Amino acid sequence: MSTYFKAEGTHLLADLSGVAPALLTSCSRIEALLRAAAEAAGARILHSHFHTFGPGLGVTGVVLLAESHMSIHTWPEQAFAAIDIFMCGSTAPQRALDVLRDALAPADCRVRSVQRCAVDETALQ
Repeated sequence: MSTYFKAEGTHLLADLSGVAPALLTSCSRIEALLRAAAEAAGARILHSHFHTFGPGLGVTGVVLLAESHMSIHTWPEQAFAAIDIFMCGSTAPQRALDVLRDALAPADCRVRSVQRCAVDETALQ
């Protein structure tokens, strides 16, 4: 049985500042955190890939979801993480962000929310 998703969803863009640098350097810890956040949001994980730039340096990674994706880029030297959470269907992207914010405990978290959707071609005529 396949699941049908409309081409619409919520894309959260979160800038987390003032994060303890030690929380931003472990590839395996950050991957586990993003996977836990996706699960908390009710998303179905398809694949993930993470890369570290070396000891004490940042991490970049993505979790591909049936409902879209989550990604993170960290700069421990600046105590900063940039996170994208894009989900459609019956998922709860805010729950994913809450998990990440609780774990990383930033001094400041700035979030922009963008509603994504397909253009209705009939409305353009």
